[in-house]
Amino acid sequence: MRIGLLTGGGDCPGLNALIRAVVKQSTLHGDTLVGFRHGWRGVVDGDLFPLTGDHVRGIVNQGGTMLGTARFHPHEDNGGIDAVLETLKHERIEALVCVGGDGTLAAAGKLAEAGVRMICAPKTIDNDVWGTDRSIGFDTAVGIATEALDRVRTTAESHDRVMVVEVMGHHVGWIAVAAGIAGGADQILIPEEPFDIAEIAARLRHRHRSYATSSIVVVAEGATAKHGTLDFQAPEGPFGSIVAGAIGERIKYELQERTGFDTRVTILGHTQRGGTPTATDRILASRFGVAAADAIHEGATSKMTALVGDSIELVDIADVAGKLKVVPEELRRVASSLY
Repeated sequence: MRIGLLTGGGDCPGLNALIRAVVKQSTLHGDTLVGFRHGWRGVVDGDLFPLTGDHVRGIVNQGGTMLGTARFHPHEDNGGIDAVLETLKHERIEALVCVGGDGTLAAAGKLAEAGVRMICAPKTIDNDVWGTDRSIGFDTAVGIATEALDRVRTTAESHDRVMVVEVMGHHVGWIAVAAGIAGGADQILIPEEPFDIAEIAARLRHRHRSYATSSIVVVAEGATAKHGTLDFQAPEGPFGSIVAGAIGERIKYELQERTGFDTRVTILGHTQRGGTPTATDRILASRFGVAAADAIHEGATSKMTALVGDSIELVDIADVAGKLKVVPEELRRVASSLY
């Protein structure tokens, strides 16, 4: 069988481990792999190359994706679906393995509806893909954010400062909550729970009067204020993404004005996406890759690999599309209990 493989959306650590696993397992099945460059854009343009064991040797520890990626979705582009179908027919591609987040998976669902044999794997540092307990890239991003909190804490303590640390998380606060718990944050602001800036400032004033000389505030980039408490609308960049630093800078300004404490902001930005994947992400990506190759070989279609408990399972793409996995109330309660 001739199988195409693509990675779409934002890059993240662990993608190369998955690519390696798909290639190795597919080769054991006697299947042939081709890689599409730059996600769905490469499928539309017919930009592909053969993928063999030689291509994936030594890449398990490398960040990013050797295939390249792009935020391009064929179902949102005029003629995009037809162009994908034409490429698959011309190149005699019998099935696709698609790796991505919500946008990439939405496109995969549309292609599956059009008759393309499709197996997907979830990757996103935001960990917001429905149907899987964990997505590729999340563990590494949390580790990077936690290390950053450990580092800014020493500066905060040395200078008696409030340090605002902005992390990624447009619609959900998984990174903020996980890193905030692990890094001992004193306040965590996330999209799931709109904040009252006056309450945050009051808590910090109480902390500093009572026992602390410094504080760490973690802010997800998509955090929003309760209606009527703060006049702020985060500006959006290309593809509807939030402009990095906007909410962090505003929170820093408000806290400094309302508390009088010396307040600084750190924007982690794309550092959360880059670098060497953790062992946990390498293992998860490898498990997803093997499962995807097996599923294709066994004739499955319109499925996504998912971590459910300790097991890798296949879930329907249709059940995943358009849904967002938010931080559960229990985990949010744990975070707030530790302030």
